[in-house]
Amino acid sequence: MSAGCDRLVHPSVTGSAERARHCRLLSILLVAPFFAASAIGQSFFGAFGSATTLAAIFAVFGAFWFAALILVSTGKGLLAGRSVLLISPLPAAAIVAAAGGLASPLAMMLAAFVFETAWAWRSRRAVAWGFASAIAALGLQLAFGPLAGTGAVSAWQWLVPLAYMGTMGLRTAGLFRKEAVERTDDTHPMALEDVMEAVVLHLGYNGEILDVSDKARRMLRLAPELLLGTGLFERIHVADRIAYLSALADLRDGAASRRVELKLRLPNETEEQRGGNYQAFAIELARLGEADAGFIAVMRSNAEVVALREAAAASAEAASSSEITKSRFLAAVSHELRTPLNAIIGFSDMLGHEICGSLSDPRQKEYVGLIKQSGEHLLAVVNAILDVSKVESGTYAIQVEPFRFRDAVEMCRSMMAFQADAKAIAFTTDISQNVGDISADRRAVQQMLINLAANAVKFTPQGGKVTIGAKRVGSRLHFWVSDNGIGIDGNDLMRLGEPFVQVRNDYTRQFEGTGLGLSLVKGLVTLHDGSMTIESAPEEGTTVTISLPVAGPAPKADHHDFRDIAIKTTGSNEGTNGSLRKTA
Repeated sequence: MSAGCDRLVHPSVTGSAERARHCRLLSILLVAPFFAASAIGQSFFGAFGSATTLAAIFAVFGAFWFAALILVSTGKGLLAGRSVLLISPLPAAAIVAAAGGLASPLAMMLAAFVFETAWAWRSRRAVAWGFASAIAALGLQLAFGPLAGTGAVSAWQWLVPLAYMGTMGLRTAGLFRKEAVERTDDTHPMALEDVMEAVVLHLGYNGEILDVSDKARRMLRLAPELLLGTGLFERIHVADRIAYLSALADLRDGAASRRVELKLRLPNETEEQRGGNYQAFAIELARLGEADAGFIAVMRSNAEVVALREAAAASAEAASSSEITKSRFLAAVSHELRTPLNAIIGFSDMLGHEICGSLSDPRQKEYVGLIKQSGEHLLAVVNAILDVSKVESGTYAIQVEPFRFRDAVEMCRSMMAFQADAKAIAFTTDISQNVGDISADRRAVQQMLINLAANAVKFTPQGGKVTIGAKRVGSRLHFWVSDNGIGIDGNDLMRLGEPFVQVRNDYTRQFEGTGLGLSLVKGLVTLHDGSMTIESAPEEGTTVTISLPVAGPAPKADHHDFRDIAIKTTGSNEGTNGSLRKTA
């Protein structure tokens, strides 16, 4: 009886004590009409006939069971209990009066008001309500004075009180047995559902739910019996049902366990909520051993993980949008700066060559030369920013064409010869005979060589050596720029290739730069499906090696994003910090 009533308790009632109280009240409301019907039959039949007796019996059953329906559907136990206590004195008084008044054994049943309220609620206030109802019934039976004596007191009237006292004895004995079992159970290990913040489900081989732990009432706000059979499957979001069924199929095929993330439809939290209250859960399923023994599932809330994923996706989207905005801004600003810079360089060149007239003061010519030099430097910076922005935003278009790689090297050497000679640096080449032609963007390859050679010359001390080498290995062309300059520390090596990042030490403070040259090379290499390796150690020089496919990059629908290239380093115990290797 108690197990059946427990399944009828409203899901909103979650506390164990409150659920037990509702269970007791529900059992009283369901059983009490049978005792009342027996008393009515004994007292009313002789005085009023069968029609009135049946009407009274049906009225009592309707009143008690309607109160039970209110309790089951709303979970408002106080409302149901007080309603019964307010209505019951009237029929109780009529039964006692018709049975012969206070001389009838049925009058003893008025004590049930006190006992039942104490049994159901177990509080002094409830006992007071029970006493009030009993006293009200005593008073009302006096008002039914004309009914007194219409029914004779008989020995049969003892049946109802004796049967009721039997139920009192059984309930009291059961209470003592329950307390003894609870004390014994305290020494036993806790059940799985008691130690986990999860709902435990037992599934049959066909996937139907056979048993659900009581945690479903609190975590899902659902009575466990609502999930039995196909109840759980019907609450799974349609888009997640295939994954759930696939997991069950894998278990039937021999898999030990499976994990499924899904959304479950739960009762609406507010009356204004519409469209279904779907919440995220993760279900871990496992076999119970034998092939047809069924499965066990543990269902936990997955809302926190889903929220973190959504936050991460939103952050990534915001970061991507910020990067795109920055790249577009830099590209737009760079275009706007190039026009006035070209004018500054052109006019300063005209003034330097005294095309429009001679300069009277030698310092004027010196200043004009500084203006031209500064303008050319700033134009080079703007061009680098523009190229890096194009690569980052994916708008840098490469024009693949076959050309002799040796010609690109010679052009780079001729451009850097003046700077190398100014520092007495030996600028040499080491090009293998099998290099031949390569299919690539000629301007981009020349830009790689020029940027690498310019860095090598810049950071190589007076009288040093810079070499451009190349050789063909299979279907790829490997070329490198090496120097015996200052080298790079291991900590700085990890940051090379990032825009606006420069290595800082006592030597590099002498030189200007934006840190965009190597970043641009890195992006151009990525656009050609190539790879870049940097080997360096302090005071031992630096070698930057680039590998490109001879046949050119494979056609792609989407552009590269060179910012996502992974950086790898390896170290040895050579020199001060060891020889470090960075591969992009």
